[in-house]
Amino acid sequence: MNKLWQKEQTDVSEAVERFTVGRDNEFDLLLAAYDVQGSIAHVQMLGEVGLMSTEQAAAAIEGLQCIAQTITAGDFFIRPGVEDIHSQVELLLTEMIGDIGKMIHSGRSRNDQVALDIKLYLKDACLDLKNNIADLFTSLIQQSEQYKDVLIPGYTHLQVAMPSSIGLWLGAYAESLTDDLALLATAYDLCNKNPLGSGAGYGSSFPLDRKRTTALLGFEDLHWNSIYAQMSRGKTEKTLAFALSGIAATLSRLAMDCCLYMGQNFGFISFPDQLTTGSSIMPHKKNPDVLELIRGKCNRIQSIPNELSLLLANLPSGYHRELQLTKEIIFPAINELNNCIQMMKLMLDAIKVRQDILEADMYTYIFSVEAVNELVGQGIPFRDAYRQVGNDIAAGTFKPARSIQHSHEGSIGNLCNDEIKKIMEQTCKRFV
Repeated sequence: MNKLWQKEQTDVSEAVERFTVGRDNEFDLLLAAYDVQGSIAHVQMLGEVGLMSTEQAAAAIEGLQCIAQTITAGDFFIRPGVEDIHSQVELLLTEMIGDIGKMIHSGRSRNDQVALDIKLYLKDACLDLKNNIADLFTSLIQQSEQYKDVLIPGYTHLQVAMPSSIGLWLGAYAESLTDDLALLATAYDLCNKNPLGSGAGYGSSFPLDRKRTTALLGFEDLHWNSIYAQMSRGKTEKTLAFALSGIAATLSRLAMDCCLYMGQNFGFISFPDQLTTGSSIMPHKKNPDVLELIRGKCNRIQSIPNELSLLLANLPSGYHRELQLTKEIIFPAINELNNCIQMMKLMLDAIKVRQDILEADMYTYIFSVEAVNELVGQGIPFRDAYRQVGNDIAAGTFKPARSIQHSHEGSIGNLCNDEIKKIMEQTCKRFV
C-alpha cells in the first residue's frame, strides 16, 4: 500500500518499514479520536478560507464524524500496511467520499498533525490526572481530620524524635499533592497551545487561519512561531514527565511510610485482609503488596524525565524521527500513575489507626522537647533547660507530662487543612 509520502509505487524495504514504524501503530490508536477531531477543525477552517468549497468541507466533516463514531464504538483499527493513524483516517475518508478525502491534508504535514494529536491527548490526560489527584487529596484530608488527635512518633534519621500525629502525617502528603498539581498545571498550560498550521515546521503558503483552528479545538492559545511549534514536540512531553515524576515521588514516599507503619515493629496502622496478601509458609503474614508495587511503579515513573532528556538530547531545530518514541515512554507512564493514584486512595479509604500509641514506655523520651519548652516557659534560659532535661534523662529520672500543646500554624494542634484545601481548589481552577 502506498504511503502518504510516496510519489510513485516503489518497494519499501520490509525491514526498514518494520523498524521505523516500531510500536507506533499501537500508540496511534490512542490518538485516533484526537486525529479525527483535529481533521474536522482543519477542514472547517479550509472551507472558511476557500481552500475547500462549502459542500466539500461539509462532506468531509460528515465522513470524519462517521469515522469518529467507529472509534467511539471500538470498531476502528489501523489496517496492515497502513503507516499511521493519519494515513488510516485519510484512507477511510477517501473510500467514503472519493477524491474530496484527498483534500484534507492541504496546509498540513504529518508533523503538525501528530504534534496536535499528542497535545490534545496529553491535555485530556492532565485533566484525568487532576481529577484523580483531587480525589486522593480529599481522602487524605478526610483521614487527616478524622485522626488529628491520634499521636504517633515523628522521626528524624529514622530515630524517634518528637510527637507527631496521624493528622499531621497525612496532611503533609495532602499539601505535597498541591505542589505536585501546580507543576502538572504548568505542563497543562504547555499542552493547551495549538501547533496546527505549523506544517513541517516552516508554515505554509496557504492562507490558513490558525486562530480559527485554535478556537475550534478549544486551545487556550497557539504556538505562534511555526518552528517553535515543532520544537514543542518532546518539550511538552518532558515537561509533563517532570510533573508525573513529582506526583510519583509523593506516592512512593507515602507508600513507604505505610509499609513501615503497618509493620509489627511500628504497628501504627493496618489494612483489611482483602487489601493485603499472605505468605505461602507463614500463616501470620499480611503483606503490603499493593503499597510495595505503588512504591516500585512510582520509582520507575520518576526515571521518565531522564529517559526523555536522553532521547531528546542535542536535537537541532526541526522534526526528527526519534520524536515518535516519546509516545511509548510517556503514554504508559500516565496510565501507570493513574492506576497508582487510584490504588493509593483505595488503601487510604480503608486505613485503620491504632489509638494510644505514645502511651508505650519506649516513647517516653519523645516528650523531652516538650519538657524543655515547658521550663523555658517558666523563665529558664533554653540552654539551661536543655541541660536540666538531658541530665534527668541520663539519670533515669525523666518523667514527662504526656500532654501536647502545639498551636502555631501547621502544627499538631493547628493542621491548617482548610488553608491547604484552598490551595488545592485554586490550583484546580488552572485547568480550564
